[in-house]
This record gives sequence, structure tokens and C-alpha cells, in this order.
Amino acid sequence: MTALSINLNKIALVRNSRVTTVPNIVSHAEMCISAGADGITVHPRPDQRHIRAQDCFDLQSALDVELNIEGNPFTEPRASDQPHVGDYPGFIALVQAISPAQVTLVPDSDQQLTSDHGFDVARDGKRLEPLIKIFKDLGCRVSLFMDPDPSAMATVASLGADRIELYTESYARAHEVGDFEVSLAAFQETAEAAFAARLGVNAGHDLNLSNLPDFKVPHLEEVSIGHSFTVDALRWGIANTIPRYQQALGKNC
Repeated sequence: MTALSINLNKIALVRNSRVTTVPNIVSHAEMCISAGADGITVHPRPDQRHIRAQDCFDLQSALDVELNIEGNPFTEPRASDQPHVGDYPGFIALVQAISPAQVTLVPDSDQQLTSDHGFDVARDGKRLEPLIKIFKDLGCRVSLFMDPDPSAMATVASLGADRIELYTESYARAHEVGDFEVSLAAFQETAEAAFAARLGVNAGHDLNLSNLPDFKVPHLEEVSIGHSFTVDALRWGIANTIPRYQQALGKNC
């Protein structure tokens, strides 16, 4: 069955609107797990606009489910300009200090509001390959954030990655207008190509309770959901929202 990993970035964004520890990130992770989530995802960015480096340490020491840390592997250390926020150590150093179960590499920048494209492995593969090895040597499973492109899967596998995470915004936008079959077919074909290359398949970005049941993609091992989950949790509460997402994945809750 497909695992449900809950992204806590938007919870952290609420906290960061004040100089406070409320809402507490670890407590909300524990509530998600208690309600049936299979894992927790965080995406600490160098500007620490939502999840901070310290949150990653706190979560790793407190959780007994998989922690997935997302980020751009090329980001360098950065000093914080806020006295109450620690410095960002750089993505590689952060992962080396924590050794999470999974590392998802994403080609984002400070200028992006959110992740909006996958890696171009033809261009960035040589830079990625030694970093993938660093993370795998730590015992981390390594996933690359990728657009639906079947032709790129063999290259991803050759770099040493374990999985891809399919960037699903194009599917979500097509689903909104009720004409998603062509988009879905691209994801299905990419998942089959990934499987043939012995890659695992994850997916995430703008997946929600409406479009998840129609996301019939083979070999799907994990979805990561944050924004839509947070919106739904405001309406129904965490304890009622997690089971709805598990049901949307085809599980009996």
C-alpha cells in the first residue's frame, strides 16, 4: 500500500508568524502519527521561512516513523538574521547530522514560493552523483524530485538514486478542470519506466482528497502531502483528516 507522509511546513509557517513555539512541530507530528500517518516530511529552506534546521533535529529524536527531509543539495550554510532562529548549516551538513530515513533532493531556490519543477538530470547529473553517494553512505534512501519524463528514469538510476518523487502539480491542475487523462498517462508511463529501472516511485505536490483517488499510478510507494492536508485539518481536525487521506489512498480506516 502507498504510504502517507505528512509535510509539516505549513504548520511551521503559522508558528513563524510570531516569536513563539506554538504550534509545536513535534506535537503536531505526533498527532499526525497517532491519527494514522505513516511518515513525516519537512523541507527546510536556507531562509528558514517555515521548517527550521532545529525542527529537523527535534523530529528525528522524537519520532519512531520515517522522517523524509527535502531540500536542494547544493545549498550552502547561511547565518540567520533572527536572534531566536539558529543558523542554517547547509543541506549536506544537516543531513549528515541527522541521517533521516529518506532524503528527497529538490532543485528549488529562495526565489521560488514553492517547488515548481523537477531536476534536469542531463544537466545536473554529474553534480548530483557524488552527493547521492554521500547520502546513501549515511544509510539514507535517496529520492530525486522529477517531472513526468519516462526518458529520464534510466539516467536517474545510473546516478545511484533509490527513488523518484513525481512532481504532480500538472496532474492536479488538469484534475481541477476535469480533463486529466492525458496528464495521468504521462505519470503512469514515467512510473513504469522508473520501475523498469529499479527505482521506487513517490509523488507529491497539490495532491488532495479530490484528486488522490483518481491518481492511479502503478508502483506508487509514498505520497507527501502538506498544503491541502493543513487546509483540511483546519476544517476537520487532524484526527479526522488523516483517515480521510488514507481512505483516498484506498485503505480501510
